[in-house]
Amino acid sequence: MLDVLGLDRGVEAVYRAMLAHPEGSVQDLCDQLGVPESTVRDALDKLADLRLLRASRDVLGEMRPVSPEVGLELLLRRQEEELLRRRQDLELGKAAAARAIAEYADLRPATRTATSERLVGLDAIQARLEGLAREMSGECLSVMPGGAQSQASLDASRPLDDAALSRGISILTLYQDSVRHDPATLAYARWTTERGGMVRTCPTLPPRMLVFDRRVAVVPIDPADTKRGAICISEAGVVASLVALFEQTWHSAVPLGADRSKDTRTGLSTSEQELLTLLASGLTDEVAGRRLGISARSVRRQMAGLMERLDASSRFEAGLKAAQRGWLQ
Repeated sequence: MLDVLGLDRGVEAVYRAMLAHPEGSVQDLCDQLGVPESTVRDALDKLADLRLLRASRDVLGEMRPVSPEVGLELLLRRQEEELLRRRQDLELGKAAAARAIAEYADLRPATRTATSERLVGLDAIQARLEGLAREMSGECLSVMPGGAQSQASLDASRPLDDAALSRGISILTLYQDSVRHDPATLAYARWTTERGGMVRTCPTLPPRMLVFDRRVAVVPIDPADTKRGAICISEAGVVASLVALFEQTWHSAVPLGADRSKDTRTGLSTSEQELLTLLASGLTDEVAGRRLGISARSVRRQMAGLMERLDASSRFEAGLKAAQRGWLQ
């Protein structure tokens, strides 16, 4: 039951036994649970690390269990702090990736170095992607921000993905949560999963990228203006950073077939929480919408619903009430 808090079944069993008989010895725990002494002592070490045990004030050298009301609340608080730290790391990673991509923006058109190639025009990009797709042997990682994908983009991707999946290539794709409401992109994502690919969604994503066999990456020259072209990079350090950013985002994303469950504490969906956070940071509806892959009109509609739930007459009041309720991440 408490494995999500870092307690496996064995450790939880020892904790429960100590709560029932706080003055029991190690041998008493072994007899009660029917496990060897080494197992009990390992569990006690784990409980001590989690601060669910503390030194007895009555018996020198003895340990006593901390009450669940106190101990588990501390565990939850530490997990919340860890999630916040991971979120901050992800944002720093996104910024670092954007800076790394921008460093290549000054390369001259149609030029190539030992580790990079500038691709100008859709034809050049498509031709390079086709070549990389034929050459890859194991895996393709892709991040597709911007919400709903254009039909032209989906049509261009289908033959490449089809050929790769037929060869047993592992395809992992990240879309934004908003594509769950776009029939064309959702149908394409389902087609991918039916063929053996893996698709996950997240409220916000890093800049667009494709990584082939973890050795070559294709990224836009300017994430804010993909029409400027793309850069094909094989610089090991840059590619490794992009892969790390992808994996960090992938672990926080939700598989396509899974429902985006709401936070049991706040009743908010992940997208609603992200929207509140973006607007509270001072972003306009238009910028927040671009981050979430939705229109400014959708942002205003969702915010109106949140204001109604908060019984707020203005966005400022909604921000205050959201903060008071702990809704802001």
